[in-house]
Amino acid sequence: MESNKIWLVNVPVATLWTSYDSPRDMDENAISATVNLEEWLEKLTYESRLQLCDNHLVQSQVLFGQEVLILDEKEDWAYVVIPDQPSNKDKRGYPGWIPKTQLIQQSDWYSKKGQIAVVTSKKALLYSEQNEKLLELSYQTMLPVVEDVANRIRVKTPTGIGILRTEDVEIHPSEKEIPKKNGDSIVAAGQQFLGLPYLWGGMSSYGYDCSGFSYNMCRANGYSIPRDAHEQAAAGVNIEIQDILPGDLLFFAYEEGKGQIHHVGIYYGDGKLLHSPKTGKKIEIIPLEGTIYEKELCAARRYWMNTEA
Repeated sequence: MESNKIWLVNVPVATLWTSYDSPRDMDENAISATVNLEEWLEKLTYESRLQLCDNHLVQSQVLFGQEVLILDEKEDWAYVVIPDQPSNKDKRGYPGWIPKTQLIQQSDWYSKKGQIAVVTSKKALLYSEQNEKLLELSYQTMLPVVEDVANRIRVKTPTGIGILRTEDVEIHPSEKEIPKKNGDSIVAAGQQFLGLPYLWGGMSSYGYDCSGFSYNMCRANGYSIPRDAHEQAAAGVNIEIQDILPGDLLFFAYEEGKGQIHHVGIYYGDGKLLHSPKTGKKIEIIPLEGTIYEKELCAARRYWMNTEA
């Protein structure tokens, strides 16, 4: 199959699996044609959530309407890369496997007008033109705008026209023209997810992992950064620890900061860390002082610019 065709994610959140045989029986709700993330996550125990990481089952996630490049196929599965998620694993984007039933081909996706609607609510309902509820979409889902009428935004979806409520979205001239905001705005974006359970590979408002959280809060504020923590630490502007400001990304490494980077969080200010810690924990703000994180802090990077909030 040619890799330059436009294939789009056709479910609210598609999970990117390490292999086509990674999913377990309990993961059916995550790999079906009608994904039910809430039901999937409710059924997972602490141990089965931990396996997503420890058994190397999941790589990342992709949102409704995001483009993927199909590189290979195996039965009902497609091996893809995600151009929106920069990765050293493949220069074309983050690689992994997605069920073919969660993808659809579109030949006329990008409109000449170019406007996009970005979901800014934690979750937003997508309606049909007959006002029927179709799907619940995640924060940061981006769809081409067809028409902006009163309190309804008509958007193009992978299967036709849908309606989003004005209060759930922001309209921008294009994805490249999403306003670049400052560090305080990155913190504010992250704060709204306090209490959300950690999810390994998570890239949606159903659950974030540590680097998925920092990636998405930066993306919401106009900055495209690598998907994984160790690559995030190798890019951006190096900031001395004594000079960190709210919105900077902080990195943590084994062996009291001298080993391999294993975690990233957002500097909240006032000596505190805003982060998605690990399986079994929830997004939180904690003081760094006196914690393992204080000992493991090894680097800081700034992706934001000094702009008005």
